[in-house]
Amino acid sequence: MRSRGLVSFSASFALLPMSILGQGAVEGRVGLPELHTAAPVVVKRYEIVTRGGVLSTQPPLAVVYLEGSFSKPKSQPVKQVAQKNLEFVPPLLPVQVNTRVEFPNLDDTYHSIFSYSPAKRFDLGRYRPEERPIPSEIFDRAGLVTLRCDIHEHMRGLILVLNTPYFVMTDPEGRFRLGGLPSGHYTLKAWIDSKTTREKAVTLKSGETARVDFP
Repeated sequence: MRSRGLVSFSASFALLPMSILGQGAVEGRVGLPELHTAAPVVVKRYEIVTRGGVLSTQPPLAVVYLEGSFSKPKSQPVKQVAQKNLEFVPPLLPVQVNTRVEFPNLDDTYHSIFSYSPAKRFDLGRYRPEERPIPSEIFDRAGLVTLRCDIHEHMRGLILVLNTPYFVMTDPEGRFRLGGLPSGHYTLKAWIDSKTTREKAVTLKSGETARVDFP
């Protein structure tokens, strides 16, 4: 932390609330499925694919989140899932319950976004790139929401709605670090695809980093 003005490093550090100083963290690695080389995916470009009724990102990614009883924020930041080059960007978006998600159209064509998922059913109808305000929905129920376009049948996107403010996406190797966590006993979960969520018990201590791997 940099000092400001004439305030020394130690003095500015001491001014931080103990709730901030004492937060814990967890890091580790999730064992991701193998990349299906037959899938039409460009390196470092992600999309949602379906195999045997299972939805997942390709190349594989996971969402790691802390499950527990946490206070709800007064407001949530607005997130976005854009339509660009006839794809959803990002293809997978984790959000907390009651987050508003906008769906800007960045293509030179119409899109018509909808979902029949139990966690959120909606239909934005057909709209152009210049549509204002940007069409949006509030995701007020935990669960997995599958996004589709009524005009472009191949398009798929996922929104994972969580009852927790503590979550993070893994990197392509499955590594993650989740910080700013409260002390206590919790369940750490790793969402891998629409049919696979792994979990482990974790004990978090102030100022310490726990190690949890999902093989």
